[in-house]
Amino acid sequence: MSQNRPPQAPAELRPDCARCFGLCCVALPFAASADFAVDKPAGQPCGNLQSDFRCGIHAGLRERGFAGCTVFDCFGAGQKVSQVTFGGRDWRAAPETAGQMFAVFPVMRQLHELLRYVTEALALPAARPVHGELRRALDDLGAHTRDSAEALVALDVPALRSDVNALLLRASELVRATIPGRKKNHRGADLIGARFAGATLRGANLRGAYLIGADLRNADLRGADLIGADLRGADLRGADLTDSIFLTQAQVTAARGDGATRLPRALDRPAHWHR
Repeated sequence: MSQNRPPQAPAELRPDCARCFGLCCVALPFAASADFAVDKPAGQPCGNLQSDFRCGIHAGLRERGFAGCTVFDCFGAGQKVSQVTFGGRDWRAAPETAGQMFAVFPVMRQLHELLRYVTEALALPAARPVHGELRRALDDLGAHTRDSAEALVALDVPALRSDVNALLLRASELVRATIPGRKKNHRGADLIGARFAGATLRGANLRGAYLIGADLRNADLRGADLIGADLRGADLRGADLTDSIFLTQAQVTAARGDGATRLPRALDRPAHWHR
C-alpha cells in the first residue's frame, strides 16, 4: 500500500443527513440548469423536502433532473450546525433561528471542507515538514466550528482559507516532489473538453483546473493534486487516480467512470458509474 494514500475521512467530516435539518435543501440557492430542474432562492425549502427533513425523490434525483444534489457534499457541516451550533433546535420548530442558521451553514461547510483537506495532508508522510503547522491549523479550524452562530457569521472566511491553502500547497509540493519526472502545471487552467486520453499527468498540479467534460480515459493521474478541480462530466474511464491528493467524493461523483477507474481507497465508486 502506498504511503501517500489518505485514510477515510473522520465521521464528523462526512455528511449524516439523519442528524441534519435539511440545510442544503433550504439554505442554498440553485438555478434551473443541467444540474437542477428548477430555480430555488436561498432560504426557501426545496419542493422535494419532506416534513422529516428527508428528500422525497432521493432515489431518483438524477432521473428527475437534480444531478447537482447527488454531488453536493457538506463535509459534515449540516449535522454540526443542526446539532452543535443550534443545539438540536430545527428551523421549523423554532422559526426565529432560520435566518441565522441558513447564514451559518455555508460558513461551516467551508470550515469543514478545510478540515477535510488538512486531515488528509496530516496523513501524508511526505508532508511531514509542515505537519506541525497543519496540526495548529486543524486545532484553530476545529475551535472555529464550535463558535457561536454570531461569531461564525462574522468570521473572515476568505482570509482563513488563504492561510490554510498556503499550507496545503506546501504539503502538495512536498508530496509531488517525491514523484520522479517532470510534472505538468495546469493550475487554474481552462481545460474544458480537453483531450487527455492516455496522458501522463502523474504528480501534476491541477488545482482549480476546469476539466469539465475532459477526456481523461486511461490517463495516469497518480499523485496529482486535484484540489478544487472541476471534474463535472469528465471521462475517467480506466483512469488511474491512485494516490491523487485532495480529491473529494463530490468530484468523483460529478465525473464519469467505470470498473477500471482506480480511485484512492478513501473514496467510493459512484453507483451511477458503469461497472
